[in-house]
Order: sequence, then C-alpha cells, then structure tokens
Amino acid sequence: MTQTVRLRPFTEPDLDLLVRLNVDPAEASEYGFFGYHDTGRLRRQFAENGFLDSDSGRLAVVAGDEDAPGELVGDVGWRRTQRGPTSYCWNIGISILARARGHGYGTRAQRLLAEYLFAHTQVNRVEAETEVGNIAERRALEKAGFTHEGTVRGSCYRAGQWRDMASYSILRADVDLE
Repeated sequence: MTQTVRLRPFTEPDLDLLVRLNVDPAEASEYGFFGYHDTGRLRRQFAENGFLDSDSGRLAVVAGDEDAPGELVGDVGWRRTQRGPTSYCWNIGISILARARGHGYGTRAQRLLAEYLFAHTQVNRVEAETEVGNIAERRALEKAGFTHEGTVRGSCYRAGQWRDMASYSILRADVDLE
C-alpha cells in the first residue's frame, strides 16, 4: 500500500481537532498562533456551509494508506482576493498538526489545493504568504511549485509585532491539469 495525502470536506467528528489546531499554541506552532478566539465560530461556520462557499473554503488534509480512510493531519483553506478591477485570485493557507509536521504532507496538500482550485474555478493565480522566518513553510511552497515573488514588509501582526511576509504564487500555466 502507498502512503498518500488527499483533501476532503470536513466532517463533524473532525471539528475537535480543527478547533485544537486553531487555538492551542503548541498545535498551531509559533507561526500559526494568533491568540485565543471564539472556538464556537468554527462550529457555526461548519453548521452553516461545511466550510465551503463561493468566496472561501476549507478542506481537511488526510494522510494514510491509499485504500484506507486516512488520518486527519491538518487543513488547507482559501479566500478570494481582488487583483485589479476585474480580476481575483485565491489566497491559500495551511495548518498541519504538530505530530504530522516534517513528513511532506504540507507540500503535497498545497499542491493538491492549487490543482483543485485551477480545475474548479477560472482563476489564473493562487497565492500564499508566510512569515519570512518560516523556513519550513517557504520550502514546502517552493517544493509545491510556487514561485517566490518578494517580501511584503510589515503586513502581518502576530505576538505583539508587525512581521514581514514572503509572497509566493503559482499560475494556471505552471500546473498540468491533465
């Protein structure tokens, strides 16, 4: 059997892990913890639309044997971002549980998400940003086929400071959808 990474819609049993990934500093990591917030918000969003609507979405990242249900190891999300008066792109993000980091799941999940968004929407660009110091995420994006575009200075507030972000993108032409 082959170890795989796949994306799937969230189910109600996934919500406890998802909440922990978003509010537990140890699970969220140094770069993913943005303070404590209303954990009921995630449950309300799930009840409203299953985390899928026309402007944003969130899917479970599952790892495991090809023929088995797999284990929830994180989540990927996207939101619509306006680019010019008539164009938009998707801005993506990822969170991987602490025990699952360092196995390549994030790289594969981000590539799968880009391919999914290109296959099911008309956008030409998928972008991501991560803190300049988040070397593991920067490597994961590059391995997933994203191109480093530069630094967005002072654009993210975390842990009492404004932080510089490394900007990445992948274009439709960069992905073979066949």
